[in-house]
Amino acid sequence: MFHTFIVKYGEIGIKGKNRYLFEEALVKRIRQALHGTDGDFDVTWEQGRIYVERSGSFDYDETIQALQKVFGIVGISPVKVVEENSLPQISEEVVRFLQDTYKVHDQSFKIVTRRAKKSYPIPSMEVSSEIGGKVLEAFPDMHVDVHTPQLEIHVEIRDQVYIYSETIPGPGGMPVGTNGSAMLLLSGGIDSPVAGYMIAKRGVKIDAVYFHAPPYTSERAKQKVVDLAAQVAVYAGDIRLHVVNFTDIQLAIYEKCPHDELTIIMRRYMMRIAEHFAVEDGDKALVTGESIGQVASQTIQSLAVTNAVCTLPVFRPLIAFDKQDIIDISLKIGTYETSILPFEDCCTIFVAKHPVTKPVLHVIERSEEKLNDVIGDFVKKAVETAELIEVKASGR
Repeated sequence: MFHTFIVKYGEIGIKGKNRYLFEEALVKRIRQALHGTDGDFDVTWEQGRIYVERSGSFDYDETIQALQKVFGIVGISPVKVVEENSLPQISEEVVRFLQDTYKVHDQSFKIVTRRAKKSYPIPSMEVSSEIGGKVLEAFPDMHVDVHTPQLEIHVEIRDQVYIYSETIPGPGGMPVGTNGSAMLLLSGGIDSPVAGYMIAKRGVKIDAVYFHAPPYTSERAKQKVVDLAAQVAVYAGDIRLHVVNFTDIQLAIYEKCPHDELTIIMRRYMMRIAEHFAVEDGDKALVTGESIGQVASQTIQSLAVTNAVCTLPVFRPLIAFDKQDIIDISLKIGTYETSILPFEDCCTIFVAKHPVTKPVLHVIERSEEKLNDVIGDFVKKAVETAELIEVKASGR
């Protein structure tokens, strides 16, 4: 029955003179998301509404699912489009819409008219009243409730008339790419894919870096991270994934530095290398999946020591989240089952039994001096031999 959808957005509507830039970005992402679905869609926008239209047959559920992965969308309404805008014709079409859409007709209802076409000669309240009367004539068991109706029937009068009664929730947020780009430190765990999803929801385009440590980490561990990047890309768009061989650096830290400092020193070198690729890719921030106190390297003291090697800002979208909060989001976005696959990443291979939880910066820096004779060459090699994988969003 439905071949047209009204796509509604939230924050974009208050962007003033720059609003059209956000609308253009949202339309672009909608077209990308629908590209791989069953059908060719026409996506247009005007007067605070985006329209997705398809002539011919298509997969309704697949279309809704694709739109629900586009940040910036707050609601999706399947609509009936009426060419004739005379009030008797609109009333007749609303009655037909209810007949076709609902099996029972005993609900309370309210007619909500939006007269976007200001030249339409009849005020909105009169339109709603007239349509409501026709509905009551057609369905005597229905009754009007303007405060808490079971059914809200929306009538938007534009060059055409749009009738709908359902708004399916979208993911909210901002269109990806409207708020710059950042480099995500992506591991095979639960947290970092969720952090990538959350920062992308605020309109940030993400690149990613993964630290691989063969032979201590397997090719299956690497593929797991590529799969996670692909799952995040469904929401965030295409992701450039830098795969860095971290083995030599990790072994040098293990051999030359105090073992209770292994995690914090390793993390500092990861941040240095991630920042290198961020600058190279034009990103303006780093993003991690850290949460205060979740592990020893995520105490406030540890985070401060880690930050000391960075010149770019470090965003931590999960900083105040409990683990269950993070798991709940990972289940929602489909990354959880991949994250818990039993393939270790380099963060979990060389873990100290009793890691320092309150590191002191000058102590850590003094320990890192023991690496001076080898670390420069190892970092250079890691950067130069990094593999770049272009992870495409689903449906592209």
